[in-house]
Amino acid sequence: MSRRGPRHFAKLAFALSDVDEPADADLSRFRDRITAAAPGDELLVLWSRRLTEWDALPAPTWTDTAPRTDERRAAVHDKLAFDADLRRVLDAAVPVHKGPGPVTISREFEPWYTRELAANRSFYWKSYENLLRRKGWSDAAVAGLDEAAHAVVERLADPTREDAYGARGLVVGYVQSGKTANFTGVTAKAIDAGYRLVIVLGGTLNLLRGQTQRRLDMELIGQENILGAADPDDPAALVGIDYQDDEDWPAKFVSFGARPSALGAFDIERLTSRDRDYMSLERGISALEFDKPAPSRPLFDPANLYVAKARVMVVKKNKSVLENLITDLRKFGPALGEIPALIIDDESDQASVNTTDPKKWAADTVTRTAINGRISKLLELLPRAQYVGYTATPFANVFIDPGDEADIFPRDFLISLPRPTDYMGVQDFHDLDAGAEGEAEEKHVRSIHDSTDDRLQEAMDAFVLTGALKLYRADHGVPEGPFRHHTMLVHESVRMAEHAALARRISTMWHHAAYMGPEGHARLATLFENDFRTYADGALSTPATYADIKPYISRAHQLIAKGGTPVIVVNGDSERDYAQPALDFDRTPNVWKILVGGTKLSRGFTVEGLTITYYRRTTQQADTLMQMGRWFGFRPGYRDLVRLYIGREESLGRGRNAKTVDLYEAFEAICRDEELFRAELARYAPLVDGRPQVTPAQIPPLVAQHLPWVKPSARNKMFNAELVELRSPGTWVEPTAYPETPEGLAHNTECWEPVLATLGHTPVRLAVGDDAEYEARVGTVPHETLLKVLCDLRWSVPSQFSPHLEFLLRAGQQPTTIEDWFVITPLQSSTRRREARILGHGPFTLARRTRRRGSLFGAVSEPKHRAAALRIAGAVTAAANATVEESVRPHRGALVLYPVVESDPLLATDGAVNPRDLVMAFSFVAPKSSVGPGRPLVRFRAIDSGRQDAIVIDRDGTHP
Repeated sequence: MSRRGPRHFAKLAFALSDVDEPADADLSRFRDRITAAAPGDELLVLWSRRLTEWDALPAPTWTDTAPRTDERRAAVHDKLAFDADLRRVLDAAVPVHKGPGPVTISREFEPWYTRELAANRSFYWKSYENLLRRKGWSDAAVAGLDEAAHAVVERLADPTREDAYGARGLVVGYVQSGKTANFTGVTAKAIDAGYRLVIVLGGTLNLLRGQTQRRLDMELIGQENILGAADPDDPAALVGIDYQDDEDWPAKFVSFGARPSALGAFDIERLTSRDRDYMSLERGISALEFDKPAPSRPLFDPANLYVAKARVMVVKKNKSVLENLITDLRKFGPALGEIPALIIDDESDQASVNTTDPKKWAADTVTRTAINGRISKLLELLPRAQYVGYTATPFANVFIDPGDEADIFPRDFLISLPRPTDYMGVQDFHDLDAGAEGEAEEKHVRSIHDSTDDRLQEAMDAFVLTGALKLYRADHGVPEGPFRHHTMLVHESVRMAEHAALARRISTMWHHAAYMGPEGHARLATLFENDFRTYADGALSTPATYADIKPYISRAHQLIAKGGTPVIVVNGDSERDYAQPALDFDRTPNVWKILVGGTKLSRGFTVEGLTITYYRRTTQQADTLMQMGRWFGFRPGYRDLVRLYIGREESLGRGRNAKTVDLYEAFEAICRDEELFRAELARYAPLVDGRPQVTPAQIPPLVAQHLPWVKPSARNKMFNAELVELRSPGTWVEPTAYPETPEGLAHNTECWEPVLATLGHTPVRLAVGDDAEYEARVGTVPHETLLKVLCDLRWSVPSQFSPHLEFLLRAGQQPTTIEDWFVITPLQSSTRRREARILGHGPFTLARRTRRRGSLFGAVSEPKHRAAALRIAGAVTAAANATVEESVRPHRGALVLYPVVESDPLLATDGAVNPRDLVMAFSFVAPKSSVGPGRPLVRFRAIDSGRQDAIVIDRDGTHP
């Protein structure tokens, strides 16, 4: 019934029943059984899984209702033919999980991975699914992972197709949110479906690669595949086998009960192990030789494919490692074209992206960085290879040139995973909703404002206290599993010398903290009463007084100080620097330490048991900043104990460029960037008439920047990024890329005629504060009139003004954001000024300016003209003269228009200047009120070298 969807249950029950009773009697007993069922009842568990699975299916053939809705559940009940009473009982026992599903932007693809096929070939997926349930995953969580993994696999190429095709995709999760679980599920489904070579690019360090290898070995590959032919009951046969020193082996490693090949499935052969990265194929190219029962047919033929072993390797993104792999693959020859392969790139925005400057490439060539070049070579060698990148910070990936067919732009699909239940992310530390009244910040965030009191001692006290609270909870009914490890992360700098100094300081503070004496207990008692007891989760055991927790302080202190120091420094120039047994969360029973580090702790590596974070490092890239958020993740049993100590007044830059920034504000801004990106994906994801609205290469500008000093990604990852919108409310904007040809100049001049016609004949005097007055001709034009002028203008460098125009266009679509513009045409006071009429209007005074860089002018405006415009637009509050003050309106902008000449022009007999000799330059200040709540300051898109003539700008909901 699960494969084909819900069916008439009463008829099915009657057909299967041995009792000669009406079908209604069976339904009556079924209802009574569900009503009386206790949690864990076998029948209730079965129906919970089925209903949740049917609720979550994206597009079943038996209904057109939306998943995870009451309408979908009603459709399920209709198919089952359940009456109102039974529906009510089941809905009470198994409520509809209405959380969001994955969001997908995709090319059209040929359906092949149907639900029926997935069910028929599901050996490794079913094993993985059962393991997740044993780990405590809810039915909704398992169904969500199933849906997301299925969405990836169905967009890969059919492994049995005759012609080779390699799909490219990107999966976007949240930092520390379970992306590994998703790609483990994808791997399970893919190898079940026929993919026979899986290459997982697992980070840039053995530390990360080994973590990923262990996870796949434990949850997917399993005991029997790890042991191979070794007898698990023969100690001599187990010498050299992985994980003999791992306390989770074998109990927590998947077991199939026998070799999968003996159970009618196929085995998995590992080409890497926990401690051994890819070196070279130990058995030469024979390691990639597949047995083919039908020798005359290719491997991808079903007769061969479904009995062949799968090969899995987890390799570092390291030049030498990947070169070894490429060398071995080349030896295999043309037969590589028969192997359906899957390349999974974990943290795909790190090292994988080509960061060379296109301007420095030789003609008709692409210069690639080491890792990017070798990934491209792998994809070339394996024509049936599918590439799926995984990241929480996708901006670098979506800036890749979609027109570069050899690169890793996700041309086929981009999938945004939903925020998992019980996940702690940016939203849990920032009150993004104005109605939240500061709850998140008040509960979890402790601000560092003053360098003379950096609160490091308080953070260390919190670490000791929360360790004691975890021990207390373990003794009072909270499962001990989440408390195996207890860590604190201190992240202030990327410089290793500073790490060493900081570690020494922490050690000194630790030894003077007197945690076992009256002074230490007094501090901890005060911290408990003022903080942790106040914000304790009532559903978890928390003592009423410090006296109840005091006995646990000694044990916490002992665990943290084990080995003589509470600190582990995590940095280094080589792999040996990271091979620290005390940092091995898998092999060490209890890691209770303060970790001091920099970049190496801010990418991919999971810090188990992280409870207290002390963070003061600055960066100007949003993706780097977000990846530093190691305090994000799952905190079962101690969510209420998590604390973030974060700098609010940190120094960014050096010398004259130095400034003070607020790191808490920065994280809030990049959270808004990320959420807007996801919201825009969701906006364009629904199909229209069964077809995608846009493909990944056609995505409208989605990457946003809410904070001026935090860019989406590093400069060398944005060579292919094009600025699409630049919002500048209350800011002076001065374009300088005016046309150089007489025809272009004349065109622009004629565009301004409607504005010139509104200017008064009598000059007025403008001034703000103590600034000197100046004369100008002024007028007012509606926003729509000015937009028509600006849209028709020509530019020598169109990209200079187009982001500003996009802002003004969007602002015009919002009611009352910008209503009109106050136009100022300054009159020059110099004795050498030239007066001229323009298109029958005037006279105006002409400003003399020269181009400084190619077609670009230098400064056009004069500083003394700016204050009045800024005041009228509401950007400054300084008092102005009566003319200016009378012109101020809440939704009014100001535009300063300069008729400019580059040489002395010849005027007509009536004093008119030829439009071909005139540059109509302007500057503007959009109304300060046009800032809008939560809107980004900047938006980017990727330049597609394959679609140079295509313009994709979201103005009216249509897309070329």
